[in-house]
Amino acid sequence: MSSLPVAAVLPDVLNALKRSPQVLLNAPTGAGKSTWLPLQILKSGVINGRILLLEPRRLAARNVAQRLAELLGEKTGETVGYRMRAETCVGPNTRLKVVTEGILTRMIQQDPELTGTGLVILDEFHERSLQADLALALLLDVQLGLRDDLKLLIMSATLDNQRLQRSLPDAPVISSEGRAYPVERRYLPLAAHQRFDEAVAIAVANLLREEPGSLLLFLPGVGEIQRVQEQLVERVARDVQLCPLYGALSLSEQRKAILPAVPGTRKVVLATNIAETSLTIEGIRLVVDCVLERVARFDVRSGLTRLVTQRVSQASMTQRAGRAGRLEPGICLHLTSAEQAERAAAQSEPEILQSDLSGLWLELLQWGCQDPNQLTWLDAPPETNLAAAQTLLRQLNALDEQNRLTPTGQKMAQLGNDPRFAAMLVSAKNAHEQATAARLVAILEEPPRGQDSDLRNAFSRRQENWQQRANQLLKRLNSRGGQVDIDLAGPLLAKAFADRIARRRGQEGRYQLANGMGAMLNQDDALTRYEWLLAPLLLQGSQTPDARMLQALPLDIDALIASVPGLLTQSNTVEWDEGQGTLKAFRRTQIGKLVVKVQPLAKPSEEELHQAMLNGIRERGLGLLSWSPQALQLRMRLSCAAKWLPEQEWPEVSDEALLRDLEDWLLPEMNGVHSLRALKNIDLSRAIHNWLGWSQRQRLDSALPTHYTVPTGSQIAIRYDEDNPPVLAVRMQEMFGEAQTPAIAEGRVPLVLELLSPAQRPLQITRDLTAFWNGAYREVQKEMKGRYPKHVWPDSPATALPTRRTKKYQ
Repeated sequence: MSSLPVAAVLPDVLNALKRSPQVLLNAPTGAGKSTWLPLQILKSGVINGRILLLEPRRLAARNVAQRLAELLGEKTGETVGYRMRAETCVGPNTRLKVVTEGILTRMIQQDPELTGTGLVILDEFHERSLQADLALALLLDVQLGLRDDLKLLIMSATLDNQRLQRSLPDAPVISSEGRAYPVERRYLPLAAHQRFDEAVAIAVANLLREEPGSLLLFLPGVGEIQRVQEQLVERVARDVQLCPLYGALSLSEQRKAILPAVPGTRKVVLATNIAETSLTIEGIRLVVDCVLERVARFDVRSGLTRLVTQRVSQASMTQRAGRAGRLEPGICLHLTSAEQAERAAAQSEPEILQSDLSGLWLELLQWGCQDPNQLTWLDAPPETNLAAAQTLLRQLNALDEQNRLTPTGQKMAQLGNDPRFAAMLVSAKNAHEQATAARLVAILEEPPRGQDSDLRNAFSRRQENWQQRANQLLKRLNSRGGQVDIDLAGPLLAKAFADRIARRRGQEGRYQLANGMGAMLNQDDALTRYEWLLAPLLLQGSQTPDARMLQALPLDIDALIASVPGLLTQSNTVEWDEGQGTLKAFRRTQIGKLVVKVQPLAKPSEEELHQAMLNGIRERGLGLLSWSPQALQLRMRLSCAAKWLPEQEWPEVSDEALLRDLEDWLLPEMNGVHSLRALKNIDLSRAIHNWLGWSQRQRLDSALPTHYTVPTGSQIAIRYDEDNPPVLAVRMQEMFGEAQTPAIAEGRVPLVLELLSPAQRPLQITRDLTAFWNGAYREVQKEMKGRYPKHVWPDSPATALPTRRTKKYQ
């Protein structure tokens, strides 16, 4: 075993663990860092206490534990054991415990000092899962405040050293340069004219014909695995076994993919990225990497998770290639060009940046941390996702208005489940409800495969892994459990998934959720005959705005409301009847945005009427009101005042702002207004004028007047425009004696003068009256004397007397 590459750096690792609280280890795939190094650290005696080895994936955790136990000539559960959800294999003498992510977090929460533990190893840290980031933040906090003797070893084949060293500047970095066996990396772009599954199958079949050995094929998801498998059946020899490998498979099917091929045969393992790390698949010499992965992305707006297919990072390509060199020299064929591979992101995006953070927020509050910035993060949790998490936890009654844990929230946090599942378990009040809730959680944590979306069918099945998990949950609840009862399922699920109650809407298979989003079933799904469903498992699709219901339960809505009356909200609304042009009042009973019942109200109050009118204006726009020219000009003057006199605060008068502020400027004018006709008769100019403060009115009327007094004494209206300078249209004779261009806005904005003939026809437009009198006026004078001989056309208009009359009446 000492020939393993990581053996060369074992002394460095041991020395670093003696003197440093955190150590970073880069070691290539197949170097022995997961399946050999932990035992050597244990044997060395440099660690006082047990070792916890974190493996992100359940299959890898079990596989690593079994391999380590075999090296000791023991069974798992003796010196080496493992713990994961619904499965524990440890004994009183276990000193090296392999755990999955959620388990490690629970262990830290239940015993913050990690009593008896001397070292925690975070393996395959390049995956940057949400739970691994949380575990690191909590462990660093433990080291800082509780256990300065606790050691951390963070390792992977492709660590993001730059980011880790920013957060852990004093941690030594140890690199194992050697590789167990060389791997030749090849690149082949898929043919554009072929279907993905067909092109991948051809590439795999060609490599199998050219090279000996078994092959590991990386595909993004289960659907692609099944389609490529169908294509390969026709293209590979009979001595080739096709073995799918993904998380939802049973343990026996997963073991079939991992174990060596039957003598005289070889195998093709079709895997998701579950096979990317810490998993030795016997006999693999060839790897084909489709360079794609399917990742979950949380949509803050809908509160749902959608699956996105994307190109993998360079780190993932390196991990995948390493699978070919575990036991002998190998070949990795990446189904892309070398140029595209070089342009790929260096590291995968951390889950914490794109996940539902409600579980993380609950963990932080249980830890006593109300401000995530108090902990050390490689990437801080996004504020928007944290806000969405707080909203959900308040809906589940886990948080109060100050974002502190309620008694219900404290019970939920202690369970260590997904917050929705925890809310359902905590809401169960008797043995039968607890047994039913535990069964539901077990099913929803590992939902059945296939197209059957009816939760009742899964509920009635006796499946061993569900029963084991349900028993574990009941133990956490300190409950012996009672009889499971599908009739209790609806009320229990509603406590956790009230926003996912759904009502059928028109088209077959289409539903609306209580949160306002759309959801759908296949049109031929038997559940579509039910008007009301509760869909706890939803997946946001990328092709359609509606989410897909993965598991749903039919509801008797009246029985549900009787059992959980808190689901209902009531609101009185008054609405316009478009056909009759009148107002009608209704009382609506709703679950979220789903209307359960509508009742007419005989006589709404004036307050309700007015609120209905304001709601109607917001829906239909300001055009519903009667805007006089004076009101429109007042809005224009206020808009101009905001630009020309910015030192004073002016109300915003855009359509959006006025609709937002209806209660401030329009509602005070609505006393006695009970009809649409009366609403249209409101003087909007007075409404906006009264909205202004006294100083605003005084300055507006002084600086931006409605009219300008010309030399004759006439008051001429000023035309204001948002995009153009203000205009004064006035007969030229009335401006005689005005030597300079008049200005408004306290002299800051000159008026554009539209000088008119005696017949009110435009003669000249100018922004410089002095220049006009001294220049172009001479040509106008010549022409106008002939056309209007009875009017005065002086040679010096800047000093002449203004007039409204002809010579005859002067």
